[in-house]
Amino acid sequence: MRTDLFDYTLPQDLIAQRPLADRDSSRLMLVERDDGLISHLRFNELPSLLGAGDLLVVNNTRVFPGRLRARKEPTGGVVELLLLEKVGEGEWTAISGGAKLRPGVSLSFDGADLSATVVEGPAEGRVLVRFSRAGAPAGDEDIFEPGRVPLPPYITTELADPERYQTVYAERPSSAAAPTAGLHFTERLLEELRRSGVEAASLELSVGMDTFVPVREERVEDHHIHSERFDVPAECARAVNAARSGGSRVTAVGTTVVRALESVSREDGTVEPGSGSTGLFITPGYRFRAVDALLTNFHFPRSTLLMLACAFGGTELILDAYRAAVSERYRFYSFGDAMLIL
Repeated sequence: MRTDLFDYTLPQDLIAQRPLADRDSSRLMLVERDDGLISHLRFNELPSLLGAGDLLVVNNTRVFPGRLRARKEPTGGVVELLLLEKVGEGEWTAISGGAKLRPGVSLSFDGADLSATVVEGPAEGRVLVRFSRAGAPAGDEDIFEPGRVPLPPYITTELADPERYQTVYAERPSSAAAPTAGLHFTERLLEELRRSGVEAASLELSVGMDTFVPVREERVEDHHIHSERFDVPAECARAVNAARSGGSRVTAVGTTVVRALESVSREDGTVEPGSGSTGLFITPGYRFRAVDALLTNFHFPRSTLLMLACAFGGTELILDAYRAAVSERYRFYSFGDAMLIL
């Protein structure tokens, strides 16, 4: 399958740089697979599109403040670390910017009782860093204290309120990037959905920065997708199975939820609790087993996320929807508008 089948032209001025004042006032494109209809709504109209008994499954991961400004010792050269994934007590993989880092380099952090040593790398632009405090491995809170929440590379403006890059239901800090489909929800909208009989369940998938990497190979099959850690708790699995056995729809809020649920799904469409790391690469031709509807943002050209959306909605229909979004001047990417595929 050719990668360029998943290309489209996006004017730069359609990349949203800031969130809207009201999360749920973003636009919502409705894409109906049965008849190919495309409709233009507002996100706060979502309750009218879901029925009593339908289940929303969200990714409740929280973005950790993993953007750290450090100094090389003893020279004082400034380097920025972008933490990616925790691999051990006090040990993280990271991307370094502003200076080359080699094993043995020591780092300090202004205004923090924290130090670090580069243990491995660089390999593919990444290093392994070991953090310590008072001679012992540093805890997550110690590491995050001098940090800031990172924003995607295509957002070039500072965010006045870092909480706007978190969902309102975010819990444990385990992600380098936000599950952006969920950024549109407000407590008010969630309550309205509950009152209308829509159920909700949550899981966790740790979103990595590799989610922004486009597929560079000419053939999709030659791409090696990144893996992400996930946890589908028993309560979530029971809710999914109850909804499907009762004839209700399971709506995944974001591609991360799709990857997690489909990674623990059985042939009959039921899911079982589970945790681990998933490298599931969903492309057109994939048979979905656990997800009936997908709520998602608009994704990069040639990205694995766009390929997943095309697998779910049909490549021709989804690319038609993207062309319509450009024509109608929808806002794209993390702080942009949303799409519901039914």
